[in-house]
Amino acid sequence: MANPGYGKRSTPDRRPRTNHDFAHLPPREAAVAAYVDRLPEGADISVKTLAKQLPYGQCALRTALNRVQAAGHLRRGRERLETDAGGARWITRSWWSRSARDDAWWAAFTRGDVPEPEQPPDGRSHPTRSRAHILLAALGRTAPVLSLSAADCAALAPLVEGWFARGATEETLLTALTAGLPTPVHSPAALLRRRLTDKLPPEPPAPRPPRRVLECAECGVPGPPEALPGGVCGGCRGERAPAHLDTPLSASAVQVHAAEIRAAMSLKRRERAPA
Repeated sequence: MANPGYGKRSTPDRRPRTNHDFAHLPPREAAVAAYVDRLPEGADISVKTLAKQLPYGQCALRTALNRVQAAGHLRRGRERLETDAGGARWITRSWWSRSARDDAWWAAFTRGDVPEPEQPPDGRSHPTRSRAHILLAALGRTAPVLSLSAADCAALAPLVEGWFARGATEETLLTALTAGLPTPVHSPAALLRRRLTDKLPPEPPAPRPPRRVLECAECGVPGPPEALPGGVCGGCRGERAPAHLDTPLSASAVQVHAAEIRAAMSLKRRERAPA
């Protein structure tokens, strides 16, 4: 395992594992990808660590991981983390996807957008009972007067999902729905609809998406998200790679900085000149 906070991090929307997940890769790359895919979250997937566990040398593993990255399963880069003291620092990340993702998907992930889940091959979704539906169906165990039919659970589930979306826990919901019940309860569905609507907690502030910089799958040079869809970062266009990850200087700031450097060099030459 890597140090806490580092190591393998899986992307969202993971589909179930199958025996043919990496059949499109060459045998060595498929074996390495299958091994990494089965490692737990936070596992160290550096070349040196993998070389101690797999029958390949570091050079062979480095080549294999680069090919797995080019196929869309792996992206290595950096992410900006806010510290408790109010500061920030950049840390190295390795994101893993069981599904092969194109550059547009990785660009959306870099911006903090969670892509829509993929539909099954037949184009039809397979609905299951949601967390909200299960909570409503079990209310009768806590308060028998709140027993609901399947149709009532389906109609009220979207309101419960709204509570979950605002950070409410199941305990909070149960307390809000079952405390201080009137006697008798003539319409459990109407009473619950009223409580779910009137007691809806305030919406929490939207979290700021993390700032990420991923390496280009072609050359490995870090590039901004808008450069990823074409697989072309600054290094691929022949531009000089940035020396750091801060905001680039404007053209006027570059001119001022260059003038200061020229003035300092001129001053040094005058100081070195004989009297």
